[in-house]
Amino acid sequence: MGQMLIFGMGYAARHLAARLEARGWDVVGTTRDGRDATLRFDDETAVLAALRGATHILSSVPPGERGDPVLARYGEAVAVAPAGWVGYLSSTGVYGDTGGAWVDESASIQGRRAPRNAADAAWTELRSDARVFRLPGIYGPGRSILDRLRTGRAHRIDLPDQVFSRVHVDDIAGGVIASFMGPPGVYNLADDEPCHQNRLVEWGCAMLGLPVPPLQRIDEAGLSPAARAFYAENRRVANGKVKRLIGWAPRYPSFREGLARLL
Repeated sequence: MGQMLIFGMGYAARHLAARLEARGWDVVGTTRDGRDATLRFDDETAVLAALRGATHILSSVPPGERGDPVLARYGEAVAVAPAGWVGYLSSTGVYGDTGGAWVDESASIQGRRAPRNAADAAWTELRSDARVFRLPGIYGPGRSILDRLRTGRAHRIDLPDQVFSRVHVDDIAGGVIASFMGPPGVYNLADDEPCHQNRLVEWGCAMLGLPVPPLQRIDEAGLSPAARAFYAENRRVANGKVKRLIGWAPRYPSFREGLARLL
């Protein structure tokens, strides 16, 4: 059993916390407002006390334009904390656009996301026992193509060569837990089968018995800036390193198994 401190109790972090608590762990998380039995992020006395007592520390807080708020406020304390394991949930966006080619952890950090790239590098260098998990598109209960189809928010975009990787939220939790007994380093947590977003939409429509949305040019779809940024990059994320060194394998190796479970 251990004591986990999680900075940022977001979607993936809450799934991890539930898995650990089911195993008898003590989990403390931070949020901006301290709701739902969490610590308020700016309550330094409580957070520093939790840092001193934690056996494991994880940050899932994304950086803002001014950088990583966890490192800015608590980086020095994390660096010297007695915990034997430190982790950070990063993004495969640090690889930038590879034109659909496969990319692994040996690739250089590049792309348009300067704050994310800087945070990824900083956590990698913070401690010798740090684990940095680079995540592609995350889906799971309440956050999948099935939900977007049900609410009419799914699109098929006419970009025939676009491809991306994804990971089920339960597989993120599984990868983090598996790393407790593995070596530190940078790891991609992604499923085994990158594919075009349109294939995902079409598969979801078949599962739900819904009509397939029309094919649209990207300028016609009325996408948010974040959605447009998603389509601006094109890559396949390799997961061989985490399989070899940690022994992790996705419970949902493709979107088919993951969506079937969600349905």
